[in-house]
Amino acid sequence: MSASSAVRPEPATAPAKAPRKPNPALMKSLQPSNELAAVVGSSPLARAEVVSRVWEYIKEHKLQNPQNKREILADDTLQAVFGGKSMVSMFEMNKHLAQHLS
Repeated sequence: MSASSAVRPEPATAPAKAPRKPNPALMKSLQPSNELAAVVGSSPLARAEVVSRVWEYIKEHKLQNPQNKREILADDTLQAVFGGKSMVSMFEMNKHLAQHLS
C-alpha cells in the first residue's frame, strides 16, 4: 500500500459548546437616578444599555482624554454622576454608574 492511498483518520472535533446565556442581573431594567437620567433618560434601562448610552454621550461631547482614551474627562453633567470627580477611568465608571441605578 502506498502512502498516497493510506486512509487518514478524520481530525477529532471539539464538542459543541452551548451558547452563552445572558446574565439575568445585567438584563434587568433599573431606574436611573436624576443625575444619571440627565445623560441616559428617565425610563428604566438594563445596565448594558445604560453603559452604552453613557459612552454615546462621552463620544458625542468628546470627553475622552486624547492622550489616554481610557480616561473620561467629565463635564458638569457627568461630574454629578461621578461623585464630583472631573476625571475617571473607564474601569472606574461602572462603579459610579451602579450607585445611580435602583
